Amino acid sequence: QRQLVESGGGRVQPGGSLRLSCTPSGITMDYYAIGWFRQVPGKEREGLLCISRGGASINYADSVKGRFTISRDNAKNTVHLQMNSLKPEDTAVYFCAAAALCEGGRISEFDYWGQGTQVTVSS
Repeated sequence: QRQLVESGGGRVQPGGSLRLSCTPSGITMDYYAIGWFRQVPGKEREGLLCISRGGASINYADSVKGRFTISRDNAKNTVHLQMNSLKPEDTAVYFCAAAALCEGGRISEFDYWGQGTQVTVSS
């Protein structure tokens, strides 16, 4: 089964940092662009950042600009989302997904998804 697996979520205090990881199962990650999304109950899934096969990144969300960065290590078949200066409003389930290209950050552009990892920012 082709899917992605997220890890690294948890609970952190405001101002803290977390690094999420995304690894594939059944697919070769270096053939795909990888995006990170998040979702809060009752709201639409929001595109955050995407990284191309070559390592170029696109930011889709002004709310995370300057705080979140995306990187990839094709040798380790892993993509990371580094989250700094976390705020309570960053609390969500975070998903990674694979697409042919980084485009507009729409859910429909991505072919394979993970199950998500919970991030809770609270004192």
